[in-house]
Order: sequence, then C-alpha cells, then structure tokens
Amino acid sequence: MKLLATLTTLVATVLLFSSHAVRAEAAEPLKVGQPAPDFSLPDQNGKTRTLADFRGKWLALYFYVKDDTPGCTEQACKFRDDIHELTDLGAQVVGVSVDDTASHGNFAKKYNLPFPLLADSKGEIAARYDSLRGDGSLAKRNSFLIDPQGRIAKVYLSASTSRNSAEIIEDLKKLKGSAGS
Repeated sequence: MKLLATLTTLVATVLLFSSHAVRAEAAEPLKVGQPAPDFSLPDQNGKTRTLADFRGKWLALYFYVKDDTPGCTEQACKFRDDIHELTDLGAQVVGVSVDDTASHGNFAKKYNLPFPLLADSKGEIAARYDSLRGDGSLAKRNSFLIDPQGRIAKVYLSASTSRNSAEIIEDLKKLKGSAGS
C-alpha cells in the first residue's frame, strides 16, 4: 500500500513539473516580424477558427482575463464600438480567454460583440503567445496585431482596457501608410 501511495505521488509530481516545463518552453516572448503562432479554437458559436482563416487581412488578436469582468468588458466594448473603423482599415478582431464557449456566448450576447471570442480552455494557445499566467488558470491581457501574411506586426503587453483598440487603430494607420496599402 505504501508503495502504491509513493508511486502515485511520484507520478503526480513528474506530471506537475513536466506541464510547467512545457509552459515555460512555450512562453518565449513573440517579436515583431516573426510568424504568429497558429491556432485552432472554437468560438462562442462552436465554430472552429484558425489563424489561416484571417490570411490576407490584418488581425487584432487580443487575450483577456475573464468574460464579464469590469476590465475585460471595457476592452471588449471598446473593440465593439471601434469595429467599423477597424474593418475599414482591413482588420478583423478576435478575443481569446480560457473561458469556455458557453461563457463566451453569454458574454458576446450580453454586450452585442460582433467578433469571435475563442475558447482556449486548456490555455495552450495563450501559452504559445506568452499570454498565460504562471498558474495556467487565466490569460494575460496581451494583444497582437498580425499582418495579412500572418506575421507579428505589433505586440501590446499588459494592454490598456480603455486604449487598446485605439492604439491598434493608430498603429494600423501608420503601418498601412508605411506599406503603401
């Protein structure tokens, strides 16, 4: 019996440390110019979305902490309110958190959010974007502007809930102006 308890404890310890090691490896900061990590996640309606779905368009990919909390609601509503200006600039908006699709569905409906909210319930994509908190239970508030070729164009660490959308609009105008598009 003692052997079984010891073995169980040993296996649990190995699994715990190996999962943290995987997260640590995946959590390299992303740099401007490098390819954006791919993703394949369900949105609030259960539709699977991938990075390739947004090829040819600018993508404002933002990670947020939790549905229906004050800061995350402010950030989502700012993107909602700015959606026409963003789409006029050729950009799509996608939010990502570790909440499930049902939570995202309620959040999107409550605030009339016209863009996909992706359910990263295992935190794997947030980790690939170095946007998963240390304990793996919540996403960090980071945003990424991804160019039409799928490369990181701009990184916003600890993004402002009130200014993130406006910052992305300003940067899109600069980037599109310098690219002549």
